[in-house]
Amino acid sequence: MKAAVLFEAKTPLVIEEVEVSRPGPREVLIRTAAVGVCRSDLHFVDGAFPHPVPTVPGHEAAGVVEAVGSDVAHLRPGDHVVTFLTVFCGACEMCVTGRPSLCVDPSTRRPPGAEPRLKLAGGAPLAPFLNLSAFAEMMLVHENACVAISKEMPLDRAALLGCAVITGAGSIFNDSRLRPGESVAVIGAGGIGLAAINAAKIAGAGQIIALDPVPEKRALAEKMGATHSFDPMVDGVAKQVLGVSGDGVHYAIEAVGRPATAELAWQILRRGGTATILGMIAPGQSVSLPGPSFLSGKKIQGSLLGSTRFPIDMPRLVQHYLEGRLDLDTMVAERIRLPQINEALDKLRQGTSVRSVIEFA
Repeated sequence: MKAAVLFEAKTPLVIEEVEVSRPGPREVLIRTAAVGVCRSDLHFVDGAFPHPVPTVPGHEAAGVVEAVGSDVAHLRPGDHVVTFLTVFCGACEMCVTGRPSLCVDPSTRRPPGAEPRLKLAGGAPLAPFLNLSAFAEMMLVHENACVAISKEMPLDRAALLGCAVITGAGSIFNDSRLRPGESVAVIGAGGIGLAAINAAKIAGAGQIIALDPVPEKRALAEKMGATHSFDPMVDGVAKQVLGVSGDGVHYAIEAVGRPATAELAWQILRRGGTATILGMIAPGQSVSLPGPSFLSGKKIQGSLLGSTRFPIDMPRLVQHYLEGRLDLDTMVAERIRLPQINEALDKLRQGTSVRSVIEFA
């Protein structure tokens, strides 16, 4: 099969012939239908976050089950599925306490010494990328790295659920538990930020404030439900937000991954408000908060994939789309083919595009 291989950080991906293993126990072979090109992929491709190479990046995908291994309980060939990068075991403390996105149990991986799931045509093994390696015509994953969804759901839009949407929407539904009438500010109007804005609208937020330096993204944010939008690069933007929100928002969502924007999320909270940091702040960077501000009862928390409970939340998000509440169509900037992957990554570097979606024939 064809796959986009990263041989070294800070170099272009190369389209190569790759061999995929047969499904082992509790493994599922998926024919990839579509995969989103996410900024998280770019962090690894550009070396901001280290990763073993060679590898096949990609982690936001949807497809159709081709075959299943032994002991697979809930999936069968022909099922339409959405994948997610934090495969869960279902038995550890994180899983049984309702936090499967934090599971790191090694039982979901192939044991040491086993045949690799992917290897180059010449036989060299490929390091698994975030349990998925989705920039490929096929994915071989643990059964708990995907969820079956309605076949009415278009797979090119379903792919976005696997990262951007579950992260952004989860930050509203799960991390913030926003109640009707409350206010929220979302910093960063990329795929994750737009999903958070859309989810805040679904949840009945009284005020939704979007902050992004790109005018076109602010316009998209308003289309998807933002009641106000600001350029965070303008001096005094925190005072602007405090002014329109009445001394700050109940919830601030940071979807950029920079210390300055995390600190901004803290600054624009009202007393007792909560900031949720979704962005991937690079190793070696830190966030600084003024000590006395903790006396205001504010809270700051991290989140991975919006604290999503995948088997429960994913089908609900599909239903939101099918019933017209979740706007995934606006999030798709373009549909491309796998050989255009490096061009899509360049657009992410420029910061002007929302989501490129790779479609497979």
